[in-house]
Amino acid sequence: MENNKLIVVTGPTASGKTRHAVNLAMALGNGEIVSADSRQVYSGMDLGTGKDLEEYGSVPYHMIDIRPAGSKYNLFEYLSDARQAIREIQERGNRPILCGGTGLYVESLLKGLALPEVPENPALRSSLRGKSLDELTEILASMKQLHNTTDVDTCARAIRAIEIQTYYQEHPELDPLRASQPLPCAAIIGVNIDREERRRRIEQRLHARLKAGMVDEVRRLLDSGIPADDLIYYGLEYKFLTLYATGQISREEMERDLLIAIHQFAKRQMTWFRGMERRGFHIDWIEHDDPEFISKSLELIRE
Repeated sequence: MENNKLIVVTGPTASGKTRHAVNLAMALGNGEIVSADSRQVYSGMDLGTGKDLEEYGSVPYHMIDIRPAGSKYNLFEYLSDARQAIREIQERGNRPILCGGTGLYVESLLKGLALPEVPENPALRSSLRGKSLDELTEILASMKQLHNTTDVDTCARAIRAIEIQTYYQEHPELDPLRASQPLPCAAIIGVNIDREERRRRIEQRLHARLKAGMVDEVRRLLDSGIPADDLIYYGLEYKFLTLYATGQISREEMERDLLIAIHQFAKRQMTWFRGMERRGFHIDWIEHDDPEFISKSLELIRE
């Protein structure tokens, strides 16, 4: 199966990952994209997650719009669904290209983690209720297992992450790091973009999405019956746009605070990727605007 071994295209938000992955799929002639984005799984959440489905053209994509907005999709479900998608692509004789910036999803797939389904812990949740996000993040940082530091930007997500790590500590026999079967990978291609250009593109993209109707998208989700707290749970755009749509913050506060949060998110993504490299993953970084991006990617795949 060497000729259809998995390829990874990753990098921070606003780096142009999707465009490069699609161009690579077209250059290969039989590429199919498997999303590694923790929010693009939800249908109806399009502008806020930056699906940009028009970029895919005729290239098939997977792991997008597979759950209704308002539900809570987790890593356990993602690994099962993504592995199945990759397996089916390979069985068709095509080339799976994992594309996304959720480092936890990328790394967990490559490590072949076997995750147990973690139940809710009401007593733990009760003990954590009322703590600030900074306090919860500090607790999570002290736990040594693999956890999603990039997406933990709401108290609910932080509490769930602590709940998962606590479960692993209480059940060491289920430690996913002990029961892994690494997934063969031809290359991990990182889309590199310098900090200032990344910040400029994030700001430009945010204004474009607001102009395209991102606030209306959130209002439609609220009008469909999804509770505000469920949208806030998703963090980033959905957190701040929901706070604005429900009258809890002003438009100016929403735009300012959301921009800051996205910049912080991109910084956390890069921290995760550097951590992956320290943990033994070799990432070949190619500049986002390199005119030879695809030819260099093809060379790496053939090595």
